[in-house]
Amino acid sequence: MIEFNKAPFTGREIAYMQEAMNGHKLCGDGPFTKKCHAFLTERFGAAAAFLTTSCTHALEMAALLAGVGPGDEVILPSYTFCSTADAFVQRGATLVFTDIRPDTMNLDEKKIEAAITPRTKAIAVVDYAGIACEMEPIREIANHYHLTIVEDAAQGFGASYKGKPLGMLGDFGCFSFHETKNISMGEGGALLLPDLSHREAAEIIREKGTDRSRFFRGQVDKYTWVDYGSSYLPSDLGAAYLYAQLEVCDEINADRMRTWNHYDEALRPLAEKGLLDVPCIPEGCVHNAHMYYIKAKDLAERTALIAHLKANNVQAVFHYIPLHSAPAGRKYGRFSGADEFTTKESERLVRLPLYYGLTEEDSETVIRAVRSFYKA
Repeated sequence: MIEFNKAPFTGREIAYMQEAMNGHKLCGDGPFTKKCHAFLTERFGAAAAFLTTSCTHALEMAALLAGVGPGDEVILPSYTFCSTADAFVQRGATLVFTDIRPDTMNLDEKKIEAAITPRTKAIAVVDYAGIACEMEPIREIANHYHLTIVEDAAQGFGASYKGKPLGMLGDFGCFSFHETKNISMGEGGALLLPDLSHREAAEIIREKGTDRSRFFRGQVDKYTWVDYGSSYLPSDLGAAYLYAQLEVCDEINADRMRTWNHYDEALRPLAEKGLLDVPCIPEGCVHNAHMYYIKAKDLAERTALIAHLKANNVQAVFHYIPLHSAPAGRKYGRFSGADEFTTKESERLVRLPLYYGLTEEDSETVIRAVRSFYKA
């Protein structure tokens, strides 16, 4: 069976984890965490970067730093993972789901303004498949209404929008380093800050509500509990694993891009015949080959396609059930406007196997299986 995903492994992870163990510093903010922070700030031009135990926790920190609270409303796409919503639900906010664009599966920038009310506090944008939303008009809307933009760039490491890296398009950027992502530490994430205005508050939240970071910088003679916080620091052992991948992140993405291009060159002719749809990369967007998906005609065809691929030893999966249709989505939010594309497009999408080290022979097997389905 050709698996849908395999966690990336480059070869230096074990040596770095051993180095961390030899140094007897395994808790958070050890030497490898600091190396990761330095890499992320330099690579993305961020004012500050903080490793977290997950992208979920990075989003929670962003919601706290944005001042989201009870009575506030947050606009977000319904087509996303529940973590995007959970971060704001925990703050007592109401979710306002909006429709997506069928070409990119991203939040439709033209639907945002109609969803704004006097209670709107923030817009959460999601970089689906490593493709940015149309951020220029979204930024204009946010500035006009004085709204915060939280960028869920869980899938966006290494991608860009009009020359600017994903993760740096909003007021807060959140990455995932889950094992399904291009760069992984098994479970993990990061929060990026484009300026220093929230750095100290972020340090306090991440350090269980203490001013421990100020203590280590010599700014206070002892540290104490000063505000609300939680334990968002990952182990330095995980950071060691991650750092080995950050060092060769361009190589990892290039390897994935070869597979992505192989799929696209082989399957785009089927799209030109109207048999399926393939990904759209808008002008100004550079993607990171996070996923390659195709869209079947409808739910019934997708179900049959996934079964056919499984019978041909190919594991393919679909993605999110729209949040507004989930029990928690109905409880904590509402849908603004018409669901023209969210449900319909979500029921068509199939993700093909794509990971670092996938062989050309295996990707060709996947292609043959897709072709045989549509030929039949």
